Amino acid sequence: MEASTDCPEAALLAEVPFFQLLDDEERNILASQLDVVRFKAGEMIFSYGDPGDSLFVIRDGEVEVFFKDDTGGRIVLETARHGDFFGELSLLDNGPRTASVVALRDTEALRVDRGDLDHLLHLHPEAALDLLTAMGRRMRVSAELLRHTASRNVNDVIEDKRTAVQKAADWIAEFSGSIAFLVIHLVLFAAWIAMNVGNGVPGIPMFDPFPFGLLTMAVSLEAIILSVFVLLSQNRQIVKERVRGDIEYDVNLKAELEIGHLHEKVDRLTAEVLARLDRLAPATSSAASRPAPNR
Repeated sequence: MEASTDCPEAALLAEVPFFQLLDDEERNILASQLDVVRFKAGEMIFSYGDPGDSLFVIRDGEVEVFFKDDTGGRIVLETARHGDFFGELSLLDNGPRTASVVALRDTEALRVDRGDLDHLLHLHPEAALDLLTAMGRRMRVSAELLRHTASRNVNDVIEDKRTAVQKAADWIAEFSGSIAFLVIHLVLFAAWIAMNVGNGVPGIPMFDPFPFGLLTMAVSLEAIILSVFVLLSQNRQIVKERVRGDIEYDVNLKAELEIGHLHEKVDRLTAEVLARLDRLAPATSSAASRPAPNR
C-alpha cells in the first residue's frame, strides 16, 4: 500500500451519502485533509478481526467485502466500486473489522480517519444522520447473510418441539426406570398374591387364585403399553443425539475456522514483516559498508 500527498477530489465526496450535505467550501476543506491510498489487485486491504479506525471511499478500482460462514463458505456482502465506501463501522466504534476486504483490481481510495470524521461533524452535525442511514442499509444486507450460530442448547432445540404425547412418553420412560416404580410394583404384587393364596385376607374373597391368570394378563398388558412409551422416548433420544452431534460438529468447525483465520493473520503479518526487512536490508548494508570517519 502506498500513501500519496495528492489532494483528493472533493467531487468524489459529493457522491458519498453522508458527505452530500456539506457545501462546496466545507467539502474542499475536508478533502484537503484526506490521504490517498492505493492497493494492488489481489491485495488484502484488511481482514476480519483486524483493528481499524478509518473508512475508505473508492476513487478508482473495485473491492470485494466478504466474510466466511460457519461452513467455510465465502459470503460476499458487497462489491464496491467508484463512489462506494467501506469500513465505516470500525471508524465509528474504533472496534475490530467485521468483514474482510480484498482489492479485485488496482484500487485508489480516500482514507477517512476518526480525526477527519470529528472535523466533519463539527462543521456539519446533520451529516451524522446520513452516516446512520448508510450504516442501516449496510446492516440490513448483512442481516440477510448472517452466519448461523454454532453454539446452541440441544435441550432447548428439542424441548420446544415436544407434543403432549411425547412429553408423557418421556415422563413414563423416566419413571419406569426409577426405584419408586420398582417399590410400587413389589407392594402391589405382594398384596395381590397375599389376597389370593391360602385363606387370603379375612373379609376379602379371592378373585385371582393361583396361578394368578388375571395378574399375568395385567402385567403383560402393562409391559406392552410401557414398551411402546419407552420406544417413543428412545426415538426422541436418538433425535436428540443427532441434534447434539450436529451442534458439536458446528462448534468444532467454527473453532477450526477461527484457527484458520488466526493462521491467515499470522501468515499475512509475517509476510509484511519480511517485506519490510527486505526493504531495510539494502539501507542497513550501505550504512555498514561506509568507512568510519577519521578522528
